[in-house]
Amino acid sequence: MKPKRLARYYYLKVLRLEGDPRSLALGVAIGLFVGVTPTLPLHTVLILALAGLLRGNILAGLLAATAISNPLTFLPQYYFSWRLGSLLLPGRLSWERIEGLLAGFDSGAGFQENLASLGHLGLDAIAVLLLGGVLLAIPFTLAGYLLSLRFFIALRKKRQAKHILD
Repeated sequence: MKPKRLARYYYLKVLRLEGDPRSLALGVAIGLFVGVTPTLPLHTVLILALAGLLRGNILAGLLAATAISNPLTFLPQYYFSWRLGSLLLPGRLSWERIEGLLAGFDSGAGFQENLASLGHLGLDAIAVLLLGGVLLAIPFTLAGYLLSLRFFIALRKKRQAKHILD
């Protein structure tokens, strides 16, 4: 699907969302936060848990996470998460270790071997990536909440005005 068409598709999906503007905006913020953090296999579970706990709109969260975390954005997100995390936790996850892991993935090893290689990176790697990912996600989360709140409030007013005219 072409990027312009894909953007329109997500825009139309967002327009169809109904509910309290604050709940929708909170759902978007949660989706952006989770989508930017390097927690890829757990995105849906995290969004369901956080949106349920914080009373954010789950569908808005899932849409936002899908829009921001996709095959085009994975590499930059993980790279910048590593860079930020490495600044604050230096020496815990070197580029050489990452290159070794990537070389293993490229070697044609099976899923279990690749998973074992990831496990060998250890808790230091998880700490570096999560810290960097959280720091990277904060501005997206704040901006996403504020912008989407304004958007959903304006959308609600437009719908109410149209309903009055009908």
